[in-house]
Amino acid sequence: MNEDYSSNFNIPENLSVAGLLLFGAAVVDFLDGFVARLFNASSEMGKQLDSLADAVSFGAAPGVILYQLLRISYMREENGLSVSMALLLPAFIVSCAAAYRLAKFNLDDSQKYSFKGVPTPAVGLFVASLPLVLHFGGGYLDINGFISNIWVLYGIILVTSWLMVSNLPVMAFKFKNFSIQNSLPQIILLAIGLIAAILLHWLAVPVIFIAYIILSLLFKNKTTP
Repeated sequence: MNEDYSSNFNIPENLSVAGLLLFGAAVVDFLDGFVARLFNASSEMGKQLDSLADAVSFGAAPGVILYQLLRISYMREENGLSVSMALLLPAFIVSCAAAYRLAKFNLDDSQKYSFKGVPTPAVGLFVASLPLVLHFGGGYLDINGFISNIWVLYGIILVTSWLMVSNLPVMAFKFKNFSIQNSLPQIILLAIGLIAAILLHWLAVPVIFIAYIILSLLFKNKTTP
């Protein structure tokens, strides 16, 4: 409680470290694909192992983060100590949706320059950013109370899970060519990301995630496989 007798939201430091480690996993995920393409060393075994790593890093781990955020949010409520496990387990719907999304991607060879459904790493990084926003702040905006709302967290679980398993056309960052006309949505997203990073710090990640989906819908003709 602060001096005004209102509750502050204190995020456990280990949960913030978990978020940072997921961003590290994203860097490694990019590098392994980059190195494989550089040396033309791709294989079916590597493809499956890459998906397994993604299922853990961007499926299982975000599920645990959401589980803990739900638990902490319930702890702020009256009788929070007696919260039922059944109210926390929906966090792992994200993990199940991530595994399904990865399996669907592996069976579909048409998703080279665009995706059907939001990629698992994008959702994983969005979830990973939530404890970082709560811990370090969101720059000029303070939305800690919004993020820590129980119903907002349930909404995040349902919406992100649906986005992964849906057939929503979503742009990829693999370019057919480097013309401005064909790369316009990626350029706009990059500009939004740079501005958001300067002004909003870690809150820039959710902003970029939302902009990514909106731009994919606006430029649907360019993102349809």
